[in-house]
Amino acid sequence: MILVDEFETYVTNPELFRQKAELLKALGHPVRLCIVRGLIRQEGLNVSQLQSCLEKPQSTISQHLAKLRAAGIIAGERQGLEVYYRVISAEARKVVEALFK
Repeated sequence: MILVDEFETYVTNPELFRQKAELLKALGHPVRLCIVRGLIRQEGLNVSQLQSCLEKPQSTISQHLAKLRAAGIIAGERQGLEVYYRVISAEARKVVEALFK
């Protein structure tokens, strides 16, 4: 039998559960999940490359990238006129890899 005192609960650490829920919410959209999976497979993709892969308008891809950046899942690095994205969240990487094993 597991006693409640042996593990964290929402009552003992609500911030932890809020953070985990935010991560799942950011990954919870099919397009964002596909973006993160693609960036895990091939880091350093720009919006144009993602657009051709996903067959969505550039504005849609940019909105999803902004949400992933805000959640701390990806980061972009400017190289000339282009911004190349990569996954920076080890936790998000683990979640996505577990989903697609």
